[in-house]
Amino acid sequence: MESIKKIDKEINKLTKKGEINKAIEYCQNLLLKSPADTNLHIRLGDLYLDWHLDIYQAKQYIDEAITEYQKAAEVLIDNGEIYYKIGLALYYKGELDKAINYFNIAIEKKANIAQCYYMIANCLKKKDRFQDALENIELALKHCFLNSSRIHYSKFRLLNALYFKNKKKKFQAFIELILSYITLPFDKVALKNLKDKLKWFQLLPVLIKADSYIATGDIESAFGCYTKALDKMPGFAALYVALADAYRKTGKLEEAITEYKMALWIDSLYHGAYNGIVQTYEELGDFDNAILYYQKYIQIHPNNAVLHSNIANLYFMKGEAEEAITHYQAAITINPKPDWTSIVAQTLGYIEQNVIKNTDSAIANYQLANALTPKEIDVYISLGSAFYDNEDYKNALIVYRRALELDPNNSKIHCNLGYLYWGMGDIDEAIKEYKLSIKYDSMYDIAHNNLGVIYLDDLVQLKNAIECFTKAVECNPNYALAYYNLGRCYALKNENIEAAKFFQTAMDVNTVTNEIDPADIQERLNNLFN
Repeated sequence: MESIKKIDKEINKLTKKGEINKAIEYCQNLLLKSPADTNLHIRLGDLYLDWHLDIYQAKQYIDEAITEYQKAAEVLIDNGEIYYKIGLALYYKGELDKAINYFNIAIEKKANIAQCYYMIANCLKKKDRFQDALENIELALKHCFLNSSRIHYSKFRLLNALYFKNKKKKFQAFIELILSYITLPFDKVALKNLKDKLKWFQLLPVLIKADSYIATGDIESAFGCYTKALDKMPGFAALYVALADAYRKTGKLEEAITEYKMALWIDSLYHGAYNGIVQTYEELGDFDNAILYYQKYIQIHPNNAVLHSNIANLYFMKGEAEEAITHYQAAITINPKPDWTSIVAQTLGYIEQNVIKNTDSAIANYQLANALTPKEIDVYISLGSAFYDNEDYKNALIVYRRALELDPNNSKIHCNLGYLYWGMGDIDEAIKEYKLSIKYDSMYDIAHNNLGVIYLDDLVQLKNAIECFTKAVECNPNYALAYYNLGRCYALKNENIEAAKFFQTAMDVNTVTNEIDPADIQERLNNLFN
């Protein structure tokens, strides 16, 4: 049997030449002669693992590596180094809970303590447990000094992601980045990883070519470039995201999701992959999975107001108003920019006013929006409407008058004022405001209809009412309520055939617009000929 020193020399010579397959064959031949040699099993396991992780390979040798390590562990049961290696192999296989278990055994046996904590942190990141990962990074740093570049860099990324708005934490993250540079020469694995990443530049010509294909609309050729790059270097998350983006552009959404997931498996903090996958699920209409990935994304960026607003929109579309409100409130609390936060506050106010029916909360959010954007007319309109719903006519009137000071020719404000005066019983002022609304926008269908209702129900001026409703349907041919009101006018004139025609039109249009209870229309039709 050859000496261990000679065996190591031969294996190192072959691996330096990039001939890992020959080094594996060399170990296998030696094991045929000495099947119980634990050192050979460990070396063979290392070779299988190295080959599996080779960025130029797309092969799967992880099970073979685990098998060899386990054969050695059956003999060297107290060797913590072997348990660390098994944990490492299980991590790359994706069996994270088993990997954590083996790393903990290695820690108990006082082997590779810092690296074990570091790898446990990596497992926890893949399980979206980012705070727990940070705690294990801290433990790893307590057990190492110079061989710590990767650990410092991992802490930098976690701090930078989890506390991106906290100045103190951002400074701490910057210190960790500097420490990762300082300790880089002493961390052999980090140096190897850096060397591998630098090989990324070899792909630039291929990626530039792919971009040019995308620019000209030749997506299939772009696919070819990306897959060629992945065949060469399958370990880069950015490549999977680029391929996924290309799939999205061609409508191959399921394929895009697969590639985004691959990117997230490689790098669980990769923002581009999260952005892509949530948007793809939204395009598919799969709100449940979109929400799931937004929740993971928010774990990384809990203080990102946009993420809270986006997930709130999805909850609202699913009909889960309470969950939507929780995230809208979080977005408002974080408050990155006044204009943006004003829009979120308006959205929240709309939900509380029209879905939850909590007008007090709606008013509070509209007032916040108004304070943030005091010249935004739509906020005044929404706030006035909420005061009206709360039967606080005095404040509604104050709000609308303030809005008119900013925009005196705004048709919608005059229309809302008309409705307010009508509700207060001041018919003359209501008519005046509706006429002003029509003056500033002759195509405003709601103003024509509401003015017609006053002529019909309050003043019983059928001619004026018919003129208003007719104008309303000319402005909006899909206005079921205006057709319904025309039917009411002709019914009062005892012109039942004409009334029936308008009621039937209202019924037909209402199947799309759902403005009126269909039973009310049907009852009107039935009463015409009873």
